[in-house]
Parts: sequence; C-alpha cells; structure tokens
Amino acid sequence: MSDADRTALLDHHIAFLDALREAGLPVSLAEGLDAARAMTMVEPLEREALRAAYAATVVKRHGHRPLFDELFDLWFPRAIGAGRSDARRARPEPRVEVTGGRAAPDGASEMRAELAELLFDGDDAGMRQLASRAVARFGEVGGGSGEGAGGQGGAASGRSGGTGGTRGTRAGASTGARSWSPNAVLDALTPKTLLAGLLRSDAERDEFAQSLARRTYRERIARFERLVNAEARRRIAEDRGADATAKSVVRPPLDQIDLIGASQTELAALRREIYPLARRLATKKSMKRRRGGRGPLDFRRTIRASLATGGVPVNTRHRPRKPHKPELVVLCDVSSSVASFARFGLLLVYALSEQFSAVRSFAFVDTVEEVTRHFTDADDVTDAISRMEQGLSMRLMGGGTNYGRVFTRFDARYVDAITPKTTLLVLGDARANYVDPAVTTFAGLVGRAKHAYWLNPEPRGNWGTGDSAALTYADVIDMVECRSLAQLADFVRDLE
Repeated sequence: MSDADRTALLDHHIAFLDALREAGLPVSLAEGLDAARAMTMVEPLEREALRAAYAATVVKRHGHRPLFDELFDLWFPRAIGAGRSDARRARPEPRVEVTGGRAAPDGASEMRAELAELLFDGDDAGMRQLASRAVARFGEVGGGSGEGAGGQGGAASGRSGGTGGTRGTRAGASTGARSWSPNAVLDALTPKTLLAGLLRSDAERDEFAQSLARRTYRERIARFERLVNAEARRRIAEDRGADATAKSVVRPPLDQIDLIGASQTELAALRREIYPLARRLATKKSMKRRRGGRGPLDFRRTIRASLATGGVPVNTRHRPRKPHKPELVVLCDVSSSVASFARFGLLLVYALSEQFSAVRSFAFVDTVEEVTRHFTDADDVTDAISRMEQGLSMRLMGGGTNYGRVFTRFDARYVDAITPKTTLLVLGDARANYVDPAVTTFAGLVGRAKHAYWLNPEPRGNWGTGDSAALTYADVIDMVECRSLAQLADFVRDLE
C-alpha cells in the first residue's frame, strides 16, 4: 500500500469516527486508536471482518449497534454504482403461492415471486441481490443528475422492520441529484402480503410449528426491508456523500432521541429500556436506610452478652431493622405541548409502579386528577395509558397548563398523599402561561416529602424564558434536564 493510500485510508477512518460521534455514539480518542490498530489486523477488502474490528473497539452498548451498522454501510459500502445485479436462477416450479400485490407496477410481479422463494429459503445473499435490483428498478424518484428534478419524494424513510428506522429526506433537492426511496420499492413489492402464501406452502405443520414459521417469515421479511433501506442509503450516499447522508437519513441512537419529538415507534422501543432504570431508582431510594445494617440498640441483650466479657459491652446487640418500602408520588404534565414526553413519563410511571410499594400517580393540565387506578388495574402499559386518557375529564384535557392552580388544588385535595416517607417526582416543562406559579404552596409540598425531584424535558438554556417558571421552581426543588433516556440514566446514577 502506498503512502497516498495510507493517508486516504486514515482520513476516511477519522471521518467515520467523527460521524459516529456526531450521531451520538461515545467514541473516545483511545478507542479511535484501538480501531486504527484493529484495521491493520484485517484485510481492508474483507468488509465484514473490518466491520467486526470496528464494532469490537468503538461500540460499547448493544443498543448502539444498529446505528453503527448504518453508518458503517455508508462509509464502507459493499458496492459502487448499481453493484452486482445477477439474475436469480429460474425455478421450474414455484413452491410458494404469491399473494397480494394486485396493483403492482410492471416487473414487480416477477420480483415478488422471486422474493417469495427467497423468503421461503431464508437466502440472505439472494435477498441482498434482489434488494439492489429492486431499488434500481422502482426506487429512483425525481429526475437525473444535474437537471434539478431530483428530490421529489422521501428517501430512506422509517420502514426498516422495527429495528430503528431512518428519517425521511429529500435527497438532491438542492443539488439536482437523484433521490432513492425505499418506500417506493416496498410499496411495489409489498413483501408483508407474501406471508399468507408462505404459511400455506406447508399446511401440514401443527399449531406450534405454524406459530414458529410465522415468526420466522416475519423476521425474514423485516430483514429484506432493512436491506432495501440500506441499499437506498448507499445510493444516496454516492450522490450526496456519506457525511451529508448520515446527517439527513440516520436517526440518533435510542438513548439520545429527544423525548419531546419522539415518535410512537420510538416510544415503544424506549419501553424496554425504562424498566431497568425504574428498578435502579427504587433501589437507590431504599439503599440509604439499609447501609446502616443494624437497627436500634437492644439494651437487654447487650447487657446479657457483656457477662461473657466481665460486664464490658464489647459486642453490642441491636433489634432487627424494619424493612423499608419506598413510596412515590408522581405529578405528570399531560398537556399537548409535551405530548411525547408525557407518554414517556407515563411509561416511567407504569414501570415505577411495579418497583415501589406504594405509588400514587396524578395527571394535570390546568387542574389535577389522580390516575393511580389506571396503572394498578391494567396488565399492560398501553392499556393503562389508554384507560387513563379515556378517563380524564374534559376540563383536565383542555386549556393551557396552570402549574399554580395544579399545586394549590393538589395541596387542598390530596393533603395525605405526601408524607415524610414519600419521594415526590414532577414531570413537566414548567411552562406556567404567565399565571401565579404558587411557589410557596409548592415549597410546602416539597418540604413535606423525604425527597423531591423535577424532570424537565426542555433544554436548560430555555429555562426562565418566555412563560417558563423553571428557574423559580428550581429554587425549591432539584430540577434536572431530562430530554433523553441517557439523561434519565444519568439522573438515576447521580442520586445520592
């Protein structure tokens, strides 16, 4: 390898690491050096070996791997241009009934039949080749390069089989380059409609085998959809450059997603990550009392034990400590301005209700209402949130947020909710709509609780601007910026 090639490879390596950092993956300088050393241990043309070397040195969390793979595919594409487009070997007799796709465009029927066979076989290499040909055939949107007609449709959208999609983009809208849309490909081939035919291909299975086959075929269909998305991103990167493509079509890792703008799909994915944090929070609240290890002094037993040492109480005896059961009161802003954060907060409330011995939950907008029963009666968080939203009064769901009225009415109606054993947790943006924030009343609530915290989804720089009363409330309660799952994890970790 010449010096020029080594320099180009090093520049490419640095650009790739910068892209990982910009996307939200924590890659230190030492890890970058480790990755550079690992590159020297593998053949650069062996793409999967190179991927494994990078992943082993820079990826620290399992949840960051999908984003790493997306960016790796952009910086180290498997092909240039159209790539290989070898035709699939024709089968004399189709084994799978092809269902759906009645309004398919020209040429899609043949590809759907081929896709059905590939899904039946689980042929990843064949599906990769078919994805490449399908994007070339159905995925181009807009005019050719330099004609200014590109970018007429979205590219690399979020249809990625549930693995964390990509954002819509108008590739080439300002440069006249072509745009590639995986949605157009998936709409032409409609792979999900092939599931019924795949299941009927072997109708002799028992019920358990049918269930297993259904799950297997769904995973293969999701795999094909991801391959289509990856191929579209690769072609966009050739037109626009890997760096520009990463900024426009690659989503940040799950723990870095802004909770205020999170989609329903992202909130569903966050659900799995909340439960470990809820367990840690409950443990933190009960750990401090356990650290002593011993209860009050048992004077009688101590005197008896001292007889063995000449009346000197060398070893003291203590009564058993009563088990500490942490209690929690949660006040959650469910106004439309923080709708996504509110749903995240309700997910957190549901998870906490399974970890604390007593949890009382309250939702508010311009007044406050207890919603505890919705979380204790439901077996599923989605059911709990649905019941809560249907059960809230029209007055609660309408109007602007009035924190002052909420805290005043909470103090009057639920005076018994907060005790010296209670941890108070407030979830909201502290936007008081220029009304009296009732700080004195709120300070009284905080003073009665054992611990009190406020999680605010707005950037700290916005606190106190406009109608925000965040800085006013921050004088009487520990207010923490909580815009992402990572910040929530930091909050739980830093609790005393």
